Amino acid sequence: MSEHRRKMPQPQGGGRAAARRAAPQSPGRRAAPSHGVTSESPSDSHGGDTPYGGRAAARRAAQRGGGGRGGSDGGGRRRGGGGDGPEGPGRGRGRGNQRPVKKRFIDYPRAGKYGAWRWVPSWKLVSSLCIGFLGLLMGVAGLAYAMVAKPDVKAAAKAENNVYYWADNKQMVATGGEVNRQVIGYEQIPEAMRNAVISAENKSFDHDQGIDPMGIARALFNMAKGGQTQGGSTITQQYVKNSRLSQEQTLSRKFEELFITLKVGKEESKKKVMAGYLNVSYYGRGASGLQAAARTYYGKDAKDLDPSECAFLATLLKGAGYYDPAGVPEVDAKEATAAKNLDRATKRWRWILDEEVKDGRMKQSDRDKYQDFPMPDPPKKAAQLGGQTGYLVDLAKSYFLNNNTRGVTAEMLSQGGYEIHTTFDRKKVNQLNTAVKRVYDEKIEPKKRPDKDTHVQFGGGSIDPETGAIKAIYGGKDATQHYTNNADPTGAAVGSTFKPFVLAAAMEYGKRDPAGTQDQGESQRTKVSPKSIYNADDKLKIKKYNGDVWTDENGKEWLQTNDGNESRGDITLREAMQWSANSPYVQLGMDVGTDKVKKAAMAAGLKDDRNMADSNVPSFSIGTSSPSVIRMAGAYATFAASGQQREPFSVTEVKKGGNTIYRHKTVTKRAFDNVVADNVTDVLKNVVEKGTGTPAKLPGRDVAGKTGTTDDNLSAWFVGYTPQLSTAISMYRLDDNEKHKNRKFEKMYGTGGEEKIHGASFPAQIWHDYMAEAMKNQKVVAFPKAEPIGETLYGGGANSPEPTPSYTPPESESPSPSPSDTPSPSAPVPPSPDPSETCSVWDRNCQNDSGGTSEGWDSGGTGPGTTGGESGGTPGTSTGGAADGGGGSSPPPGDGGNGNGNGNGNGNGNTSFFGGPAG
Repeated sequence: MSEHRRKMPQPQGGGRAAARRAAPQSPGRRAAPSHGVTSESPSDSHGGDTPYGGRAAARRAAQRGGGGRGGSDGGGRRRGGGGDGPEGPGRGRGRGNQRPVKKRFIDYPRAGKYGAWRWVPSWKLVSSLCIGFLGLLMGVAGLAYAMVAKPDVKAAAKAENNVYYWADNKQMVATGGEVNRQVIGYEQIPEAMRNAVISAENKSFDHDQGIDPMGIARALFNMAKGGQTQGGSTITQQYVKNSRLSQEQTLSRKFEELFITLKVGKEESKKKVMAGYLNVSYYGRGASGLQAAARTYYGKDAKDLDPSECAFLATLLKGAGYYDPAGVPEVDAKEATAAKNLDRATKRWRWILDEEVKDGRMKQSDRDKYQDFPMPDPPKKAAQLGGQTGYLVDLAKSYFLNNNTRGVTAEMLSQGGYEIHTTFDRKKVNQLNTAVKRVYDEKIEPKKRPDKDTHVQFGGGSIDPETGAIKAIYGGKDATQHYTNNADPTGAAVGSTFKPFVLAAAMEYGKRDPAGTQDQGESQRTKVSPKSIYNADDKLKIKKYNGDVWTDENGKEWLQTNDGNESRGDITLREAMQWSANSPYVQLGMDVGTDKVKKAAMAAGLKDDRNMADSNVPSFSIGTSSPSVIRMAGAYATFAASGQQREPFSVTEVKKGGNTIYRHKTVTKRAFDNVVADNVTDVLKNVVEKGTGTPAKLPGRDVAGKTGTTDDNLSAWFVGYTPQLSTAISMYRLDDNEKHKNRKFEKMYGTGGEEKIHGASFPAQIWHDYMAEAMKNQKVVAFPKAEPIGETLYGGGANSPEPTPSYTPPESESPSPSPSDTPSPSAPVPPSPDPSETCSVWDRNCQNDSGGTSEGWDSGGTGPGTTGGESGGTPGTSTGGAADGGGGSSPPPGDGGNGNGNGNGNGNGNTSFFGGPAG
């Protein structure tokens, strides 16, 4: 082994480390500190180094002096270099004669630190960064402050048009941006208005700098949570916000508004800020600015407002959509109702007046003068929104605001610039309006019958079953005169038009097992066939599905009546629908479960909202709910589409600046099995062909529909459909002056010269006249054939294996002393002639040549009269009007028609407007 590789003997008393310490240091190297140990210590033999040094001390010394740890024997091959051993140059690990480390401007990672400490910034670095950041921030803030412009009220008053289009993309109306603003000076603003706003919005307005830090923090926090950035803003901040045409809620916009607010608070007078705020704020109904609001809500100039009216207008600044007593369904259909808005507005109006007293801005004696809420005028429409146009615009606007995902608000829409493409068919809208106007002109005479023909209202809605598109509505006589849209919910109950949902539930879910427990009854169900037999007697005692008599919370039994107190005995559900008998369907609803009936109605398209009645009572099944005509037309459209439900809609697309910001997507849901829906259609088709709905017949076309009338003759409906179009018509009497208190529905006995209004009268006639024109030149399409479904069950006390014949042919030619209105199942009934061969679509008499028609056993109808014929003949099948009628005496007798009448037909030889020549 060579000498330089030979392991050298270790010196006594310390080994290699001691040898290194004993080695001579380079000139630039500083000795390691001795830590207070004197040379007289026992470590002197190790070259004078402290015995507590070690390698770490050597490294620190090397860094300070630039020398390396040289080899102790001069011949070693240690890594590093720079140190010289006693016998020659060493190759140790020291850094030798490297240059000193240069100081960096930013000492990060920190030199001279090891491990995690290298990444911990020094206090000098942290301080420098903070000072630099604050300086940069102040520079940016100063630049932003200099660049932002103060609000310009006149510029904010400018707005573009909103343009609405028909379904064929032809322009319906340009609304002028719907912004109604007139800028007024500070001196024209009543002091009472200024006081009300300050007490309600910003009590420190007179002396603050325009910024509320806590309010800004709340707004940012709410924005971070995804909520609305409202509350806590000063009047100055609101002035800045409302002055801007763009209303998007973004973080950058909030910061920009902050700098503008600071500039306004510093450079503008309080008078200018207050006037600007009141001139640009949105008060609802398209009114921006106090002057426009005063004219819109009270028909007067702003300077003429009293303190009570000012307090109400200040209330609107919190959110006009939720405080306008007229209701604003386009904001929130469930919450922004007239009743809820009035309640909210009244409470806040009262609170503002009280706050003014607390703040010393109003004397208590003046406050005491204003105890009654200052109800504003009903909403008005511009002349260009007259007729049905205003209702169409309101419906489209409401649909868009409630369904867009871009966060477009009513205030943003009021600024204009939107293209709104609707589903409305101009021709059908005019046809529906014409059909209603014809009845008004020919039959409704308020001057002749002021106690019976005043306040008569109609509503209408027509929907395409294939898509859900709303093709036409009738909202009232004129949107500039009658402000409530009758196509929306009005509170008018639908009556027996609700019965198809009971039948659908019976076929879809089945009748519960009466022998089972509650839980077993839910699991043991039998689907019901329309051929099932139910008792149709008047004052039928309604029972629960298990046979127990149903009683209300007071222990009172429910005895279901039929119209005219008529009893028909045991009949099929198909016949019960045909004649609109109440008791079978009330009991059927109990057997199936009214919760299931409600579920079926909702599956068809009705909403579980304030218009859905209490489903815990038996009468729920015969139409105590009050949905809109649009909802009813949509629900029946589900049956027309064989159980496929599509939500009604009125807007196909919305554009702004050439960009599409909304496009409707049709969503199809399976509401019912097609066999269930087609059987409902087949039963309702029978209603039109043979029952209470015969005035709605369209020669040569399949029509299905149902009449509906409520107790006390308060409302009447007809809802029907062809395979291509579903339409609902409602009729009621209600004072349309919303300022009148205690508005309520009025009875319609004698209205239009009729003894009683039924769904088969004016509503069915309007439906017929409209649909005859709407379906003209359309392809004739038949309903799908109904397949058998369910089992023939017995309910309501019906227990015979076969329905009891309601009519037995007498042995003699003499009429029966107590005839029944139900046709005998064994009696020969000749086929009806094809209507297309005998009458035109406009012939009101073609449906019932042998007598007038009546609603029958509808809830509130008079019962199906049968009219005697002029001479003997075969038994007829038509029904008569609502009166006692006599007929010929020739045999054989018939159930109304050309024979010996035994019903309650409209006799006396008069021609009924809705029936045909009576007996």
